[in-house]
Parts: sequence; C-alpha cells; structure tokens
Amino acid sequence: MKIDIPEGALKVLTQLHKEGYEAYVVGGCVRDSIMGRCPNDWDITTSALPEEVKACFDRTIDTGIQHGTVTVRMDGESYEVTTYRIDGKYEDGRHPKEVTFTPNLEEDLKRRDFTINAMAYNPIDGLVDLYGGVNDIKTKQIRCVGDAISRFSEDALRMLRALRFSAQLDFEIEKETFLGIQRLAPTLEKISAERIQVELVKLVCSSHPEKMRDVYESGLSKIFFPEWDEMMECEQNSIHHCFNVGEHTISVMEHVPAEKKMRLAALLHDVGKPLSRKTDDKGRDHFSGHPLLGSQMAKEILQRLKFDNATIEYVVRLVKYHDERPAATKRNVRRLMHRVGKENIDDLLVLKRGDAAGQSEYMREDKFSYIDTLETLYKEVCKEQEAVTVKELKINGKDLMDLGVEKGPKIGEILNHLLDMVIEEPSKNEKEVLIEEVRKVKSK
Repeated sequence: MKIDIPEGALKVLTQLHKEGYEAYVVGGCVRDSIMGRCPNDWDITTSALPEEVKACFDRTIDTGIQHGTVTVRMDGESYEVTTYRIDGKYEDGRHPKEVTFTPNLEEDLKRRDFTINAMAYNPIDGLVDLYGGVNDIKTKQIRCVGDAISRFSEDALRMLRALRFSAQLDFEIEKETFLGIQRLAPTLEKISAERIQVELVKLVCSSHPEKMRDVYESGLSKIFFPEWDEMMECEQNSIHHCFNVGEHTISVMEHVPAEKKMRLAALLHDVGKPLSRKTDDKGRDHFSGHPLLGSQMAKEILQRLKFDNATIEYVVRLVKYHDERPAATKRNVRRLMHRVGKENIDDLLVLKRGDAAGQSEYMREDKFSYIDTLETLYKEVCKEQEAVTVKELKINGKDLMDLGVEKGPKIGEILNHLLDMVIEEPSKNEKEVLIEEVRKVKSK
C-alpha cells in the first residue's frame, strides 16, 4: 500500500532517516489516506528524542516537548514530530502523569485510542498496522486498541471521540468498545466543557448527526447534556408529529446545512418541549411557550458548554423565533425581520423548513408553501429597501437634536416610534414626513 505524503512531511521523514532515526507519518493522516480522504494534518512519530529532533532541523518550536512533541517548520508548513513514548498512569482521566520515551514503535502504537488511528507509514517500510486498523476500515467499525476499559479509563474524552469518529466516518462502534463507553460514561464528568464542546460540534456538523442517538444510548449525554435525554424520551402525541422530540430534532438537523450555528440551532430548537408538554383530555400533547422556554434553556446549555457569546446569541435568537407563524403579509414580515434581525431571516427560514420536514406529512405541503410565501415577501421587502431597523430611517439622532430633542433616552424613544410608524407604512420613510412626526411627538 502506497500513501502519497506531502513534500514537506516527506522531507522531515527523509532528514530523520538520514540522521539514523526511525520516522513515520502516523494516526489520522494514515487513516484518511487509506480511506481516500484528504488529511488535515500530517503528524510524525520517531525514535529520535526531542533534543535529537531539534538538532536535525533549522527551524523548530517546543510545542509540547515535555510529552515529546517538537514542531518542525518545513517549506512554510508545520509538522508535529513526537518521540515514541509510553504513557504513565492517567490520574485525571485525561492526561498521563508522566511519559517515558521508547525506541520501540510498537509500544507507541499500542497506547493509541482506536485501531484506525494506530497505523504508521513511511515509504521505506510501508504500512505498519499491528492492531487491524485496515480491516476495521474495511468493516467500518470503531474499535479500541486492546482493552476498551483500559483505553477509556486513561482518557475519558476518548468515549465521545469514538462517537464523533463514528459520525464523521459513518462507522459503527464495535460491541465491546460501546459496552466500555456505557460502563465508564460517568467518568466523562472529569473532562472540561471546552473539550466536550469541540467533540460535540464535530459530531453534530458531520454527515451523520443521527449519531446523537448513540450519545443518548451510551449514557454520555446524561453527563454533559441531560436535556437531550429528556428530548429522546419525550413523546409528541399530535397529528403534526410522527417522532418523539429527540428523533424529530435529528431529522431537523439532517435537513439544515452542516454548519456549526445552524446545526446547534436545530439541535436546540425544541429543547423546551419536555418541560412545556401538556396533554389534553383527548390524549393530545401541546407545547405552549416552548420556543421562549427553549431559548432560555439553550442559553444555559451553551454557556455551560463554554460556547462563545456570538454563537450563543445567534442560536438563542433562532430558537426563540423558530415557531413564529404570522399571517403572510409584508407588514408582518417587516415586523418579523425587525424582531429576529434582518441578517438572520434566511437562516430562520432554513430552520423552519427543516422543522417542517421533520414533522408528519399532515399539511406538510401547506407548511412549505407558507414558508415559501414568507421568503417571497422577505425578498420584496429587501428589494424595495423598506426600513426594518432604526439605521434605515431617513432621519437620525443628530437630526432629532437639531429639531430640539434633548440628548438622551428620548432620542431612542422617538426613533423607535418612527420605526414602528414606518414598518406599518413604508411610504412614510421620507425625511419631511418623519420631521413632521417628530414635531407632533414633541408637542404632546
């Protein structure tokens, strides 16, 4: 088996070999190359000690030298070169207390998480696959190197990584590996929210967000996202629905673009349903107020997982307004644009289409037609440049002060009054008309 290695990485291997050391590309780049995917990074493992690696190259950076990693700069690219190592005892469920360098490649490979990530390659020796990684690629399975309990006890994040790889690669998790995750799921609480966030985003932005089912069935979501468990267990006895809340959510994620903010909005759009569920005397479920409650819950969840403020604000806004169904008129669309934010309407419509696609067939075409009408009206408002924000008024705060309005809160109050008037009647967005209205307001 031949792997095409980038010229820069090949130069690093060649130089290390020239100096008498073993060196291989290793891990994900080997896996992706075998699968015909384009690797993001080319990591290198070597028998050379860190100081020996540094002596072989003109430009190096001590990025993780205590764990054997030196970054080598070659042809304008960075390559992480790590000495073969044996990990010591993992005391925090994430990092080894110490590492021991070894001249033995096998010792280095057997400490790695999954068989598909425990392969090495160089053009001289070819592929080194000691744990059946190629076969697991062929059979499309995620399997731990050695004993699953040992691997997950060393680093609890590996459990969520297994599910993330499963989603990204469309692989199944091997039985003993999944049983290991279920057994050790509670230990995920040792892992920081930031690291969990990274894996969750990669999973939900993959081509297979339905793997969120495995996050629930593994017991991992109970640790970092218990709201998901409630969603997966919340029925929707309604003519409009054919799935429970969790399965509906998975369907919505499948129907929106695989982009971080959109997938998170889809994931959380109905998070408020379990707590707002009411069943009437005919056995039908109702979820009154779930968008507002869901927006509040979404904010708490995203803050708990340490998302940035821009992402939180965006997702919360879409969750809050995803179920808005105003009568399809231009005036109502202008008001919707004002509430949601003109820049967010396209994404709101995408989410609403995904939401409809994840429901039962009852009135589905009518729902799509309604959304299409909203989009047409939205485009007309944009084309005709009808004002939906204060900035689009043909008058501003300075104009108001020139008309004798005192600087302060009154400026904002009057501008908002003018905007309400213009949203109702766009033709009134003319400076003379607005000035006349300001004079009327002032005289009251």
